[in-house]
Amino acid sequence: MRRRVIYKFWLPAISLVVLYLLYVVRQRTAQNVQRVTLTEKPRERTEDERLGPTELDNGAKLWRNSIHLSIVVCGDRRNESITLIKSAVLLTKSYIVIHIFAEGELHSSLQNQLSSWPHHITKNFEYHLYRTKYPEPSQEWKLLFKPCASQRLFIPSLLTNVDSLLYVDTDVLFLSPLEKIWSHFSRFNSSQVIAMAPDNEVRHTAWYNRFAKHPYYGELGVNSGVILMNLTRIRASTWPTSIIKYHKEYKLKMTYGDQDLMNIYFHFHPDELYIYPCEWNYRPDHCMYTSVCEGANKDGAHVLHGNRRTMQNQKQPAFKAVYSAFKEYDFQEKLMISLLPMLLRNLEAVAKTPCGKVGHIFSKRVAQFLNQEEK
Repeated sequence: MRRRVIYKFWLPAISLVVLYLLYVVRQRTAQNVQRVTLTEKPRERTEDERLGPTELDNGAKLWRNSIHLSIVVCGDRRNESITLIKSAVLLTKSYIVIHIFAEGELHSSLQNQLSSWPHHITKNFEYHLYRTKYPEPSQEWKLLFKPCASQRLFIPSLLTNVDSLLYVDTDVLFLSPLEKIWSHFSRFNSSQVIAMAPDNEVRHTAWYNRFAKHPYYGELGVNSGVILMNLTRIRASTWPTSIIKYHKEYKLKMTYGDQDLMNIYFHFHPDELYIYPCEWNYRPDHCMYTSVCEGANKDGAHVLHGNRRTMQNQKQPAFKAVYSAFKEYDFQEKLMISLLPMLLRNLEAVAKTPCGKVGHIFSKRVAQFLNQEEK
């Protein structure tokens, strides 16, 4: 009888003790969890973690299938570079990834200008800003020829996630879709890593055959203002080490810095260079005395290169006429209604100047593209 009483008494007591202990444990656990929540800041997820597998695959595919364009912006070249980018996106249907190497103080102004463009324009491209970066001695490399000009030599080692790209100087304008010049990649043979245009067409006015004190490519050398680069092949070549080596050997004999280095390299590695004709890098030298670029004479220039600041000065007004038309276009009206008439008016106004006499070279490709768009 006594055992039954003791059993009835202790069983509820033990149950109460167990319940109390469970309560205490749960309270302490909750406090610990809350303490962690209040004191430990959650790690922000990376962009890849925020995207699902499908979005990641689509993003990688877009990156691979895009046209990659690179420019280097230093000093007072900001506005010129914005007009260059405008000419590229206005005439190109493919998605463009733009890699901009620029001095740090220029980053915010470049961002502000590009971000101010309307959505129907900005949806067709993306841009990435990088600080300029050189090997040691960095200051010597930065000031080689003109500020930041040598940056193009080191792009292969900086953009390691890019297979191929089109590099252009900031004093360049596109007069035809980027798809046109990009198609030259498909014509490279297995050894070619870079495409460039000749530096001149005429021996008696060319620089390299008359004045160069160092080796150079071919008979008249090549110009470095418009370059197609297969970065994957360049990284696998002797380019990265040879450029440093040739700089040490020939730096006291060079005049045009990075362009001279590229000429030296391809003098010793001619099989690695693909040559496209002058209409892909059309410069004042092609029309200032007489019109010497046969391809441009026939079908117009694809890429305009206003070196020696001819996009801003009055040395060859035809170049400035084209630059002004692109610069002043404000995205408000169709290109056929606004840009093309402005371009033709500007060229008509300088028709008596040496390059203005062949005004069709500067307008034919633009008109052809816009006429096709209207159909």
